[in-house]
Amino acid sequence: MSNKKEKFARAGMVAKGAVYAIIGVLTAMAAFNLGGSKSGSDNVLQFLAQQSYGKVLLGALAIGLFGYTFYRIYEAINGPGDSWSEPKGFVKRAGYIVSGIFYGILGFTAAKMVLGNSSGSGGGDSMIATLMSKPYGPYLVGFVALCLAGKAIFQLYKAYSGKFRDDVQETNLSSKEQKTLIRAGKIGFTARGIVSGIVAFLFFKVALGEGGDTGGKVAAFEFLQNNFGATVMGIVALGLVAYAVFMFIQAKYAQIRL
Repeated sequence: MSNKKEKFARAGMVAKGAVYAIIGVLTAMAAFNLGGSKSGSDNVLQFLAQQSYGKVLLGALAIGLFGYTFYRIYEAINGPGDSWSEPKGFVKRAGYIVSGIFYGILGFTAAKMVLGNSSGSGGGDSMIATLMSKPYGPYLVGFVALCLAGKAIFQLYKAYSGKFRDDVQETNLSSKEQKTLIRAGKIGFTARGIVSGIVAFLFFKVALGEGGDTGGKVAAFEFLQNNFGATVMGIVALGLVAYAVFMFIQAKYAQIRL
């Protein structure tokens, strides 16, 4: 049973990597006028649905994302390291739960699309607009912005401290794979930090009543293109592809304790 759970968790890492690979490739293609479009998670589902055997691909992705949700929730409850009662452990384990919920919702949306019950389009903007119409709305949106800012800082910390290497059994890697791991990890986590930081900034603007776009990664890419040019947007998008490569390596060599 433990071996089956481990394979399920590793399939989840592959699925997460696939999501980032498609987001990065489609956005980079748009940046360099090769087709594609600025993309987020919803766009990934729509892209897969339009392919041959789209429902098969969506079904496989859904199963994989459920695997990642299982792994994150398991880590939050039974994972090693600091406990819930310690500040560092609380933040880390709470982050696992939030990540698990996010990918679980994405997997559920993919499963609904397989059954023909969803178009995969998100309602994030309308939900934020509804929140902002409430007296407490700006505070909640501001809290989300703070969480996203914290995530951005943590991603950059992982990139430049090399902490991302703690999740992989490097002794099982060849020297070439180790170099790929280090480069992909540093570039990938940097790109994630940049995107999360921009999304946090846009949420802060909304919370302060200054307008802004809460469209997640798509909004972040638009911000990059409008303020720094398409080339910079494309470079950051390719950084997300590097993160996907890191996830694929982790899927094979991760230290999983189930």
